[in-house]
Amino acid sequence: MLCITSLIMIFMTFLSFLLIITKHPMSMGGVLLFQTVLMTMNSGFFHQSFWYSYIIFLVMIGGMLILFVYMTSVASNEKFKFSLKSVMIIPLSILLVFFFKETFSYSFFWNKSEMMDLLNQNNQMISMSKFFNEPFMMIMIMMMIYLLITLIAVVKITNINYGALRQKF
Repeated sequence: MLCITSLIMIFMTFLSFLLIITKHPMSMGGVLLFQTVLMTMNSGFFHQSFWYSYIIFLVMIGGMLILFVYMTSVASNEKFKFSLKSVMIIPLSILLVFFFKETFSYSFFWNKSEMMDLLNQNNQMISMSKFFNEPFMMIMIMMMIYLLITLIAVVKITNINYGALRQKF
C-alpha cells in the first residue's frame, strides 16, 4: 500500500509539471482527468471506504464535461504542436521527482503509517456518517433543500428552445 501511494504521489507531481507545459485545451483536460483519478485513488486509500473518493470523482467529471462542452463550442480545432523544449522538460521533471523523493518524504507524509496515526487520534476514523449525525444533520438537510430549489429554478428559467449553446434559426 505504501508503494502504491508513493507512486501515485510521484505521478501526480509529474502531471502537475505536465499541466504547466501544455497549451492545448484537450491535453489540459486529459491531464486534469488523470490528476482527478489519481487524487481520488489516493484519498480512497486513506479513508475507510472509497465512497468519498467516488463522490469527488463524479463532481469533478461533471464539471469537466461542462468545460468540455464550452471549449468545443468556442475553440476552433487546433493541432497539437510539440516543441523540443517541452519534450525535454518532461523526463527532466521525472528525474527531479525521483531525486528529491527521499528529501521530501518526511514533510509530505509519504509514509502511510504516519498519516494514519495522524488521522486515528482518539481512535476516530474519518467517516461519512459524521455528516449525518445530530449537529450537522440540519445543515445537510438545508443544503439538500437549497440544491433542489436551485435545480427547479434553473429548469424553469431555461426554455428548451432557448437553452445554453443552442441557436435559434
